Amino acid sequence: MTRRTEWPGSAADPGAGPGPEFAGGPADGAASEPGDGSAGRSRSRSRRGAGAGFGEGAGRRARSDTKSSGSPSSSRAEKGEPRDPVEQARNICLRLLTGTPRTRKQLADALRKREIPDEAAEEVLSRFEDVGLIDDAAFAGAWVESRHRGRGLARRALVRELRTKGVDSALIDEAVGRLEPEQEEETARELVARKLRSTRGLDRDKRLRRLAGMLARKGYGEGMALRVVRQALEEEGEDTEGLDEPF
Repeated sequence: MTRRTEWPGSAADPGAGPGPEFAGGPADGAASEPGDGSAGRSRSRSRRGAGAGFGEGAGRRARSDTKSSGSPSSSRAEKGEPRDPVEQARNICLRLLTGTPRTRKQLADALRKREIPDEAAEEVLSRFEDVGLIDDAAFAGAWVESRHRGRGLARRALVRELRTKGVDSALIDEAVGRLEPEQEEETARELVARKLRSTRGLDRDKRLRRLAGMLARKGYGEGMALRVVRQALEEEGEDTEGLDEPF
């Protein structure tokens, strides 16, 4: 039969008190006498302490390495963005043009905001114009057609909007020139007809101001607005005498 030996102060001896190392004995890693159960516990505590220190130090070093590599350039590299400014400009423009036409000025402003060098931006924008990806004339024509039909905007309002997009004045004149005066007036009549019902019950002058003001905000001239509103009120039986003065 094998005899099991219980060392004093071990976990198997519940009645044993703490070993000498917990009562002012040798520090961790110091020499201890053979057979003393404290040696095993001392080495174990040393290994645990060393392991814990390594884990914390490794964690700190890993976090430090992560922070130090978190610069914008490394972040862009991780995302696969090119370092060449021309290639960056090309990618930016392609993303912005996806599904939405834009003017040269809009794209140039976007590249400037992204701090693309002027030379690289100019190279890409000129190339995109050459292949037809940027076409301010086509943009202006489509803008006039869409905004007039969808929002009922007149020439004056369309010119303002195209200027804010950076379209050249000659291209703006060409685009809005396709909008015939008869078409513009017909759109104004449709706008008044839709709004007329909501003004019923108001006195004549209030109706006039509300309807003519709506047309003015959409870019219609004072003469056309007054003429269209006057005719609409006459059709409803309103007395329009004296409505020929400017509102």
